[in-house]
Amino acid sequence: MAKQLKEKSIEETLWESANKLRGSVEPAEYKHVVLGLIFLKFASDKFERHRKALIADGKEKYIEMPDLYNMHNVFFLDELSRWSYIIKNSKQNDIALKIDTALHNIEKTNKALKGALPDNYFSRLGLDITKLSSLLDTINKIDTIKDKAQDIVGRVYEYFLSKFALAEGKGKGEFYTPKSIVNLIAEMIEPYKGIIYDPACGSGGMFVQSIKFIENHHGNKKEVSIYGQEYTNTIYKLAKMNLAIRGVSANLGEKAADTLVMTSIRT
Repeated sequence: MAKQLKEKSIEETLWESANKLRGSVEPAEYKHVVLGLIFLKFASDKFERHRKALIADGKEKYIEMPDLYNMHNVFFLDELSRWSYIIKNSKQNDIALKIDTALHNIEKTNKALKGALPDNYFSRLGLDITKLSSLLDTINKIDTIKDKAQDIVGRVYEYFLSKFALAEGKGKGEFYTPKSIVNLIAEMIEPYKGIIYDPACGSGGMFVQSIKFIENHHGNKKEVSIYGQEYTNTIYKLAKMNLAIRGVSANLGEKAADTLVMTSIRT
């Protein structure tokens, strides 16, 4: 009997696809390229699911009203910001510009994303069109319905970070708290109500797991307030993206900052 092949995880698949960018992008940039596209895919899929629900509910004439999406923690996306449009044009020479335009439009029309999304990032990178198109095709295969409850951004970031550490023999000072530890902390603190604060929040995994704990125990998410801070600007943006995908409301400050420095200033 032939041995059944193990199905590749999302992280492994994305790493192999991102590795094809080698020569066009520095390996340390992989996670930012991939996670920006993942955000675009997840936000778009969530938008499309809600749009279909509105149509099924007989509200077809209102499907272009942003308020009907925002009130359900769904980001409204104009036609040029939707994943279907990006995939349709994925082989075009200006696809990097189209991705940047989509991200810009989403941030502009959704206040919760202020300062979170990359600004002209893909255009500035000068990615090889064929390789970028291949990466888009890979991300297009991700089943967001199956994985909607997962901390995708955190998972991919953790996996990529570990790959860099193995390749370079060091982690460059970045340390990601393993999911098992985050889950344990959430179970121990039982965050049913009050303030949840993480002074080094990374990509926001603690907040995602805390909200998941509340949901699993039939608590009320409105009874908690989430605050966090992150020193590295790119990770600060990832956290805002990650929480936005989950519809988690949090105050991470106006910009990335050093918690120890800010604490000493306040005192």
